Amino acid sequence: MFRKAIEALRRGASRTAAAIGGGLRSLLHGRDLDEALIDQLETALVSADVGVVIARDLVNEVRTQFRAGVAKKGSDALAILKARLKQRLQGDDLRIARAPSGPTVILVVGVNGSGKTTSVAKIAKALRDEGRSVVLAAADTFRAGAVAQLSIWAERLGVDIVKGAAGADPAAVAFDAANAALARGADTLLVDTAGRLHTQDGLMRELGKIRTVIAKRIPGAPHETLLVLDATTGQSAIAQARTFKDVVQVTGVFLAKLDGTARGGSVVAIREALGVPVKLVGVGETPEDVQPFDPDAFVDALFAEVEKA
Repeated sequence: MFRKAIEALRRGASRTAAAIGGGLRSLLHGRDLDEALIDQLETALVSADVGVVIARDLVNEVRTQFRAGVAKKGSDALAILKARLKQRLQGDDLRIARAPSGPTVILVVGVNGSGKTTSVAKIAKALRDEGRSVVLAAADTFRAGAVAQLSIWAERLGVDIVKGAAGADPAAVAFDAANAALARGADTLLVDTAGRLHTQDGLMRELGKIRTVIAKRIPGAPHETLLVLDATTGQSAIAQARTFKDVVQVTGVFLAKLDGTARGGSVVAIREALGVPVKLVGVGETPEDVQPFDPDAFVDALFAEVEKA
């Protein structure tokens, strides 16, 4: 779906790479492994938010191979860490789903402040650049600013938008947008929803209603449900993600603001905790700054700093 740009992904992960690579470089460069050095590896990994359990598992693998006489130098430890991280992120279908016929419906959900509406615009831009026709549904009717923001993006990108009056029923807006996408023969319907805390039961139930209404109008929809998470929140994003997954059957994660944090290791923690892959990452402020998640390129980027040593 998206044109891959590995260099952009590397730039987006640069702060996390500095946290991991910089820390590991000072630990591993030119040194022989010993038990004390291996213990210090865990701290470097936890600092990038890969998660305490995952960091411990990775370090235990290094320790096992050290004690077996296989891993002897810092460079050996680096190779083990990279291989195991890549292994943990493999095996998922990272493509954005497409409907076999009719419009593909992508439902976008997330908490307030996660960058959700901007992420919708980024997805719309990528689709538009591929020549696909897009209809936006402004189903965040509680916040007038969100509708206005999405309307501006729709005009800039040259895509259609369906919106209701302030305070209108979001499910009704989604239903109208589904009708519009069908009538206009659109390739994709992108549904922006109100940001909400994962603890707001009423609003979470409303997401379920939106999903049900869309499914009644377009069989099999939504074909993709993307949860936008703010990469700068690190591990705290996982609690949010669990609740959204239960309510709306999240199929993938859009990790926004990756370029603004040293905590990008949460990619690994999210995948491990939820069984839901990160499919897209936001690596900047403009509509062009969205990239497909490439596990191998991401892990290589994380270790780029230490490999310069």
